[in-house]
Amino acid sequence: MREVELKGLVPDPEAVRTRLRDAGARLEYAGRLEDKRYDTAERGLALTDHVLRHRVYGADPARSALDWKGPTTYVDGYKVREEHSVPMGDPAALSRILERLGYVVTREIDREIEQYRLDGAVVRIERYPRMDVLVEVEGEPEAIERAIAVLALPRDGFTTKRLPDFVREYEERTGERAAICDRELDGDYRYSATDA
Repeated sequence: MREVELKGLVPDPEAVRTRLRDAGARLEYAGRLEDKRYDTAERGLALTDHVLRHRVYGADPARSALDWKGPTTYVDGYKVREEHSVPMGDPAALSRILERLGYVVTREIDREIEQYRLDGAVVRIERYPRMDVLVEVEGEPEAIERAIAVLALPRDGFTTKRLPDFVREYEERTGERAAICDRELDGDYRYSATDA
């Protein structure tokens, strides 16, 4: 599967939520989303721009998946990656399997999300423990552009930047350290933002 996406800042999440609902967007999920990124101890996946991710939606183990993403390319102003995902039923067992295979967690990302489907696009509003609210729009380019028009946010605010870029910009602008997982709120910064 081909993942095509853009991300942007959301200064007023309530206004964006209202515009989505008014446009007939269907809410697919609202709640906690946890990601664990896995790699070898030597960071072999990161060195080749591959991602191995275990994603869990809320407390429902049936809503978890193991995802692989290939190297990033940029096509006509969009971020594009090959992505494959398989649903998983037991998040704890999957973590044990990955660890037994020699993979280690290199990044945790915790957030509250609202995920909508709108005219061929997936729109996800993301609230991190301590950082700007982001919106991610995925789909084919035409669907992405239609969704961005509905959001009524400046088009030039949507970018191919990665999460570490938004972290850096937040920290530079506010002078405060971002927290993109719960443990960072407690001062535990064991993971590098560059692994996000």
